[in-house]
Amino acid sequence: MLKRRAKISPNFSMASMTDLIFLLLIFFMITSTMVSPNAIKVLLPQGKQQTSAKPLTRVIIDKNLNYYAAFGNDKEQSLTLEELTPFLQSCAEKEPEMYIALYADETVPYREIVKVLNIANENKFKMVLATRPPEN
Repeated sequence: MLKRRAKISPNFSMASMTDLIFLLLIFFMITSTMVSPNAIKVLLPQGKQQTSAKPLTRVIIDKNLNYYAAFGNDKEQSLTLEELTPFLQSCAEKEPEMYIALYADETVPYREIVKVLNIANENKFKMVLATRPPEN
């Protein structure tokens, strides 16, 4: 009769599992803090309250009143005001719960901002105005 010399332990070691979870935690923390940089330079107005909503779509109006828009991490594309509504509607079809962040240079006249706000209001889009933190 053959006897088994080494006894197999039924215990499960959790050491490698905790290492794996720790690495995943670090990975998700790093990827969630990555911010998509804006290629178009806009000097945002100052505001004490910074938005905590995660905008998925960006609408940018530069100081020369050029309109740009981008969905998610896509590159900003130049649009006219007439092309903005269909673009935002197509983004809303992809992501119904999206927020639109409006990045308007502080020199942009208020009427231009109101035009974009009206588009958002007519289509029931959630819109936030991007500001920069106050300088101390």
